[in-house]
Amino acid sequence: MTTAKRVLCAFYALIALAALYGTWSENLAYVGSPSHTMGAFLSDLKVNPASRSISVDLVWFLLAAVFLMVLEARRVGLRFVWAYVLFAYTIAISVTFPLFLLAREIRMASAQPAAPQSLTILDGIGLAALTALSLYLAIWLH
Repeated sequence: MTTAKRVLCAFYALIALAALYGTWSENLAYVGSPSHTMGAFLSDLKVNPASRSISVDLVWFLLAAVFLMVLEARRVGLRFVWAYVLFAYTIAISVTFPLFLLAREIRMASAQPAAPQSLTILDGIGLAALTALSLYLAIWLH
């Protein structure tokens, strides 16, 4: 791996760490209050036009990032792509997307390039389901 690629990988790792700290320090502060539950969290996404705007923005960005991750993972032969997708929804896309990019760079720099894989039926079902979920969330948030 070239020095430039190593620097890029370090940058992706730093973004992921900063995002993990930034998102989860706030998430833990939120759920640390007895009155804040997951239901309250979801309701608070709709509290004003600013929160609705950023929430809808994240829904559509998340969907685009998931499509890119699945398609690119199959192209470069990167394994466990659906783990990145799961963690994008349960941890934060700002954490998992740079980790995916890091894994992609490492995979592409490996001495043994993997053969590209085709999308599977399950990939198609998963992407269709996440598209439907995103549409639902965007409508619900609006």
